[in-house]
Amino acid sequence: QVQLVESGGGLVQAGGSLRLSCTASERTFSTYTVGWFRQTPGKEREFVGLIGWTGDITYYADSVKGRFTISRDNAKNTVYLQMNSLKPEDTAVYYCAAAPFGRYSGLENGYDYWGQGTQVTVSS
Repeated sequence: QVQLVESGGGLVQAGGSLRLSCTASERTFSTYTVGWFRQTPGKEREFVGLIGWTGDITYYADSVKGRFTISRDNAKNTVYLQMNSLKPEDTAVYYCAAAPFGRYSGLENGYDYWGQGTQVTVSS
């Protein structure tokens, strides 16, 4: 069982930046693909991006491409979501999720473990 904890959310003005962290309890986390999703009330969870276990493979949704960057520090069991040039429409609860080695998915059911989420609010 992999337990994930997100942190770093908060309130920021449009155009600003935030960095979210996703920290895992298990050392095997370094072998997992990690995805980021976000959700606003009344809407389905939306895929944001993912990173492979080595960090060499990343993929982003078109809505965040060029603004968001995912990285990882396996020595710290942590994956980061750097969010720049934030827009009000980026306001959401952000979740990280983990999938076993070799699985790369933009769908919720592609991930086995989820964090509790962290709120990001971007004011205009």
